[in-house]
Amino acid sequence: MDNDLSKMPTSPEALLKYLDDLDINYELYHHEAVFTVAEVEKVDGKIMAHHTRNMFLRTKKKKNYLVTLSHDTPVDLKKLENLIDAKRFSFGSSDRLMETLGVYPGSVTPLSVINAKSENIIIILEEKMMRADCVAFHPLINTMTVTLSPADLLKFMDDLGHKVSVVDFSNVAPDGG
Repeated sequence: MDNDLSKMPTSPEALLKYLDDLDINYELYHHEAVFTVAEVEKVDGKIMAHHTRNMFLRTKKKKNYLVTLSHDTPVDLKKLENLIDAKRFSFGSSDRLMETLGVYPGSVTPLSVINAKSENIIIILEEKMMRADCVAFHPLINTMTVTLSPADLLKFMDDLGHKVSVVDFSNVAPDGG
């Protein structure tokens, strides 16, 4: 997959400068591009933080959701819909992902809300993930990872004017799993 970084509304470097300007402490790691869970697991072991995954979802009524959770939290989308009062989730297309969050597939991250208008995205963060000391996310591209505190993630979101819902995902696991 050829991702043209010049088409991104915000570069990873501009994002990192934004974090610096907010006085947010983070660690930056460079690694090979990761797209699958297996590829991510090779990189995760070298980065000491709570690892996450992200889902860019859309409802039939065209509401966009960014759901960020622990990498190992199982999710039944129907149960998630009921939990957050949404209807008929599907995964957002790569075009909609670029239009809404300014990133390519494989690079979805809560940090991509730097490119989003608050009225165009609903942000859901898993409570368990937010209790970690340090969390790991891609800084707009899947060849890098940053680690930072959940409090600093919220500071970043707040500075951008995004409202965030922190939700307990303990009841969204698939039945029998």
